[in-house]
Amino acid sequence: MTATRVVAFGGGHGLSASLRALRHCAGELDLDITAVVTVGDDGGSSGRLRAERGGLPPGDLRQALVALAGDHPATRRSAGLFQHRFAGGAGDALAGHAVGNLILCGLVEQLGDPVAALEHAGAMLGAVGRVLPMSRQPVGIAARVRGTDPERPDEVRTVRGQHQVAVTSGRVESLLLTPEAPEACDEAVAAVGGADWLIFGPGSWYTSVLPHLLVPGLAEAIVASPARRLVTLNLAAEKETLGLSVADHLAALHWYLPQLTVDFVLADSKAVGDPEPVGRAAESLGARLVLAPVAVTDGTPRHDPAALGAALVPVLGADR
Repeated sequence: MTATRVVAFGGGHGLSASLRALRHCAGELDLDITAVVTVGDDGGSSGRLRAERGGLPPGDLRQALVALAGDHPATRRSAGLFQHRFAGGAGDALAGHAVGNLILCGLVEQLGDPVAALEHAGAMLGAVGRVLPMSRQPVGIAARVRGTDPERPDEVRTVRGQHQVAVTSGRVESLLLTPEAPEACDEAVAAVGGADWLIFGPGSWYTSVLPHLLVPGLAEAIVASPARRLVTLNLAAEKETLGLSVADHLAALHWYLPQLTVDFVLADSKAVGDPEPVGRAAESLGARLVLAPVAVTDGTPRHDPAALGAALVPVLGADR
């Protein structure tokens, strides 16, 4: 029996949680996992490397690789090394850089191709899946935001940069990429075309999830793919989605890719509040709402990989 091919879209901590959850399914489901990662990060170590050396921002790619790292003690140590950040003060060129970011930059320079670099890094970490960028070229993320100035609540301004969009105090009205139509990574398009499942979220909606839908080649592949589609909703609003209801998150998917249909929407039973509007929003995409306790138990808005994995098993294992 062939493995179930799953493609998970996102970036940062949300995608890492999704990938760790998929790994928790391994005891019951045979999964072939591919992560497709946004390449718009312009903050922190990734932003510095992008500005100074060009190329793709490595941070979200690194986090996805670490989430898929093998369980052998040596690969776990390597994963810890990838996550290690150099300490130091102002003027220290290495301070704040994650070791894995520097390794990925070195591999890209050595091999001449980010996909080849990610394959090699995956082998170094014994990764139980594949990590791909949504595009081989870095993108800029911008948004038209209403109400960034409290004294002018109706004024709409353009906020530029992934970090600035993520921390904006206004309401995001529309999302933009630069270049407007980046070329999709061929290997990511092929993975989408051959997938059994496409998973969107959790993660920062405007800066990690929706950008994939603005890459024309990737959007076309998502619409054309025979795969079933699952959306995993966030546990709490972030700064960039303040004022956006849970149902609005689903409406945003339709807004940016009207042809997108979804089979299942997975949400935390406590975080969702009144399930009726969320259920209606799911139905508008063709999806069934599945409620499950998927949050960590300490009250923070984080997904528990084991609980999320347990909720994914009956969904991903269901017959068509």
